[in-house]
Amino acid sequence: MKKFILLFGIVLLGGAAFAQGPLDKGQGQFNAGIGFSSWGVPVYIGFDVGVHPDITVGGELSFRFYNDRFEGNRYGNSVVGIAGNGNYHFNSLLKIPRNFDFYAGLNLGFYVWNTPSDYNGPHSSGLGLGAQIGGRYYFNDRFGLNLEFGGGNEFSGGKFGFSVRF
Repeated sequence: MKKFILLFGIVLLGGAAFAQGPLDKGQGQFNAGIGFSSWGVPVYIGFDVGVHPDITVGGELSFRFYNDRFEGNRYGNSVVGIAGNGNYHFNSLLKIPRNFDFYAGLNLGFYVWNTPSDYNGPHSSGLGLGAQIGGRYYFNDRFGLNLEFGGGNEFSGGKFGFSVRF
């Protein structure tokens, strides 16, 4: 535990001189990966744009397929989602180095549930509102890995993937 606290302190102090937002205003970032949720394993692609040194807005397209049991029958379902998001990045506030990115935000999307015609389960297409918290680690100025957790009225879970800054 002492080593962790020491390492955390060094990272914060070392990054204080170089801290800035993860995306400059007008800079873009492509994201892609897989997720985990109670409704299958989603695959996603997305794009974020810096609108302020600490704020990004973006969009995401996702697809997932899962099997569901309802009233003794097994059904194959799929869900296609399109969502917009806004995130606040804590790098400037917490003096986090640029190769790390810690953020939280909200998302709003529309989800289309594709189910068999005889399925009378609890899901239907509609709007979804959620929140997320996540982080990225950049290996260099362009490429990084991301990890995000979130929840809302449509899904809860998380995702893991890569990010590319433009």
